[in-house]
Amino acid sequence: MLAFLWSAGRTLRSRSRFPKKNDFVSAFARSAFVGAAFFEAALLMPSDAIAQDLPVANKAQDFEVTAREVFRDRCIECHGQEVQEGGLRLDLRGGFILGGESGKAVDFGRSQDSLLLARITARDETRMPPTGMPLSDAQVAAIRQWIDADGPWDSESLKDPRLDHWAWQSLQDPKVPSNSVTRQQDDNPIDRFLSVAMSAHGIEPLGRASRETLIRRLSFDVLGIPPTPEESDQFLEDRSPDAWERLVDRTLGSPHYGERWARHWLDIAHYADTHGFERDQRRDHAWRYRDWVIDAFNSDLPLGTFLQHQIAGDVLPESDPYSTIASSFLAVGPWDFVGQVETPSPMIKRLARADDLDDMVAQVMTSMCGITIHCARCHHHKLDPIRQEEYYGMTAIFAGVGRGDRTVSMNESAAIEAARKELKHRKQAIDLEILSLSHGISLADIVGGGNGFGTGTEDSGIDPSTGALRDATDKKGFLDGVETNRLNRTNNPWIDSVFVPDGGSLRRLKISQAGTLAEPIPSTGGKAWDAIRNGPVNSQFSTSLDGIECIGPSRSMLSLHANAGITFTLRQELIQQELLQHRILPQKEPEATTDPEPKAAPKEPLVFTAMVGYFGQTPKRGADVYVLVDGQIVYRFQGLGREDGLQSIRHVLPQSDSLLTLIATDGGNGISHDQVCFIDASISPLHREDSEEKSKRIETLRSDSATIQKELDSLPQARRVYGVVTQTPAEIRRLHRGDIQEAREVISPSAVACVGPSLASIATLDSQSTDAQRRIALAHWLTSTDNPLPPRVMANRLWHHHFGKGLVATPSDFGLGGAMPSHPELLDWLALELQHSQGSLKRLHRMILLSDAYQRLSFGPENPAAGLDAGNRFLWRQNPRRLDAESLRDAILTVSDAMVSTMHGPGYRDFEYKEEYAPVYRHLALDTPEVFRRSIYRFVVRTTPHPFLTSLDCPNPATLTPVRNTTTTAIQSLATLNNAFVLQQSDRFAARLKYEVGENAQAQAERAIRIAFARRPTQEQIQSATRLIQDAGLFHLCRILLNTNEFVYVD
Repeated sequence: MLAFLWSAGRTLRSRSRFPKKNDFVSAFARSAFVGAAFFEAALLMPSDAIAQDLPVANKAQDFEVTAREVFRDRCIECHGQEVQEGGLRLDLRGGFILGGESGKAVDFGRSQDSLLLARITARDETRMPPTGMPLSDAQVAAIRQWIDADGPWDSESLKDPRLDHWAWQSLQDPKVPSNSVTRQQDDNPIDRFLSVAMSAHGIEPLGRASRETLIRRLSFDVLGIPPTPEESDQFLEDRSPDAWERLVDRTLGSPHYGERWARHWLDIAHYADTHGFERDQRRDHAWRYRDWVIDAFNSDLPLGTFLQHQIAGDVLPESDPYSTIASSFLAVGPWDFVGQVETPSPMIKRLARADDLDDMVAQVMTSMCGITIHCARCHHHKLDPIRQEEYYGMTAIFAGVGRGDRTVSMNESAAIEAARKELKHRKQAIDLEILSLSHGISLADIVGGGNGFGTGTEDSGIDPSTGALRDATDKKGFLDGVETNRLNRTNNPWIDSVFVPDGGSLRRLKISQAGTLAEPIPSTGGKAWDAIRNGPVNSQFSTSLDGIECIGPSRSMLSLHANAGITFTLRQELIQQELLQHRILPQKEPEATTDPEPKAAPKEPLVFTAMVGYFGQTPKRGADVYVLVDGQIVYRFQGLGREDGLQSIRHVLPQSDSLLTLIATDGGNGISHDQVCFIDASISPLHREDSEEKSKRIETLRSDSATIQKELDSLPQARRVYGVVTQTPAEIRRLHRGDIQEAREVISPSAVACVGPSLASIATLDSQSTDAQRRIALAHWLTSTDNPLPPRVMANRLWHHHFGKGLVATPSDFGLGGAMPSHPELLDWLALELQHSQGSLKRLHRMILLSDAYQRLSFGPENPAAGLDAGNRFLWRQNPRRLDAESLRDAILTVSDAMVSTMHGPGYRDFEYKEEYAPVYRHLALDTPEVFRRSIYRFVVRTTPHPFLTSLDCPNPATLTPVRNTTTTAIQSLATLNNAFVLQQSDRFAARLKYEVGENAQAQAERAIRIAFARRPTQEQIQSATRLIQDAGLFHLCRILLNTNEFVYVD
């Protein structure tokens, strides 16, 4: 029986300092079995025999044990060494006497007067513990007895045993084993640690891999692409003792290093270029974060800076454009546009926001600390010592973080906008002068009841809802009884009709009495204000724009509020008559002719010119403005605001009677107080016969205007990135069971107490702290030298990608639910090396790559180690690995010589995009250089995975992926054999071979194997490949090589 009990206890001790849930169950089952057996035996034994074999139970000891168990399991999580809610600490006996904010917790010897007993027996909101099941009657009775017995307590303090878990402990500085304890003269400390472990288990490692194997392994691990034959030859011919070391240094110095290792980090960040969810909209500026990660790895950005900038790079005192981009880490995950923006349901919005914050918290803590904190969203963490309050404290850190497009640098944006504003100001002044020199029939004057040449009444106008005239003193506010899209006649021969427009995606407006239909415009609020006027409208904010006064001598202003529209009738005969009468067109003598029916004089081409601007107060996204000719939109200004300044309009009109329509709408925002003005809107001859001096002046001005326009067009756009949009932090409450309808107490920003570093920097935060203060405090806490997790986690990630498995097999879970480290001393030594080298990842890479462990064979002759360590826990051999999806695609592009090596910039799009409510992305098998860039530059769509890459286990970007799946399926074999991309590149590979070695089949075979496998082929392989070329063609050899295990795997 004792042996059996020891066995059950050993099960608990063999895994971690604190057992997993399943270990508890297993041990409990065994113990229960033993207890049942013991009970059965007891029934058959005399009572005196039992009394002789077992000590007499001390009831005081029983209740003491029970009470201490309750305090340990149900109390000290909130009232222990790390956390003392309400100022109360119950892990020491003195804490019961000292009490907290509510006073002394117990009065020893008088349980009936003790606050503690009152709280644990309460039946209202004051009950303790506040969560979980109430204490049982037996537990309450034990605590009552304990109090009445003066609280017996040994010298030990109560402590959550989970706090002893290895991952929470400070980094230990293990002594590097000396050569005397290893079986060989290991120069690399890594090999010394591994040798000790192998020696202890009687394991002999394999030898060093061949140079051809090593350079291919190194190239794929560090760069993600195969070496060229020339690079392989160079290494093979270099017989210097430091040849491998220099090759490692050259490889780590390649810009392709950043492209390869950025891919690993983007998996953890679940980066993509679209939102995901139902409305999977594009993020056209997200790529800047991807480029930042590439550059961060290439520049060997210190780990602390790398992490800090991704948490708070946009709000740090020393922030710059690049650190601002880095903070997009918090925003690159999926985002529910419908749940956060479109839904009218407040409850759904709260749920979507809660999910959004959960994603940020999970992403930060799993990627940087290897903690699955999101398990505490609904309750205290079941395995790790993380309380639900701590989860919501972390959530509060990010309560001021929104997502969206943002300017990278405000200084850069301000400089560009200042230059743009100055150029626009100069151009507008020139364009206005051109209008004043060349205008003809004034449309503003016509609106005022005139003939277009100054006879109209200033400030008078037309009611768009009725067509009635309004004089200068009859100015209105909102118009009553408005009927949208009704055409209202006027008595003016130049005006066909006025109206209050309302469109829609399928509605074509009628804009003339003759029934002319206009192209569809968006829906409007259907409200109208005042009139269409010859001068400012009622309550106009300003008559100047960009510092230019737009009314005065030789100036005209046609103004209208949104929503309003006016259609002018442009009858050629009437226009020609007015232009002749006012000497804008020269009088021409009729040509002599003998024709009894002389032909009519040809009509002079006409042009409509104007400048339009938003003269209201709204700086951006104010009104939509449309200019239509015969129902066709010729100018469209959407979201015109005051900051957009004056926009030029010049349109040559048909040489026949036509309709000119001007429309201003509220842009769908329901505000019809937008003020839009057309400055110097006129109809004039396209070819005027002005004086020579005037013509030259106009020509010079137009040339100057065109030059300035070129300068405007050449100005860059201010850089934008999809990233963090700071907002006022919302109040965060603990959600009972994670239910948004069960909000409880307000939670202040905080972090996780079990991790190690002091919470002093975060403890100063409260509900009034700004977003910047919260994230800066978290960034400093995460990167504190007292925090053992970030260096451990990052060192383990590097190891994972170099050996196929980390020293901790669960790279994003270092908690009690994760794996134990296979070599804990080595892991801590690597983490400390990372700290001591100021966070240099390249230095740690170099140490790993120079180790014997990395350079070992992945297979070899019979070795007893295969039976002792089949899983290669002790790294007596290297692990062969299959190429991930992106590396395989990049390798194919490399060997076919189709790879476009352009770095950075927007991702390539190998899909057809269709804008709909839920955008449609249809992947295409394009065969153009634009899509032959490295896979890291692919425009990643969340809801429409790439078929070829997905078949090869490319992860879903909606999820955090610390370890990629590696499956072997028939679909993969079919994809690599028949996919259009593979066939295209096989053809290009064949074309490359013909170009390099000509039509000789044997030369083609030798060169093909040399390129594909980065090694020299055997004579037998050359002969076999040559026969295949002769029988089936070079294309088929190339296709087969791309499907071999040797091409797809790295030894």
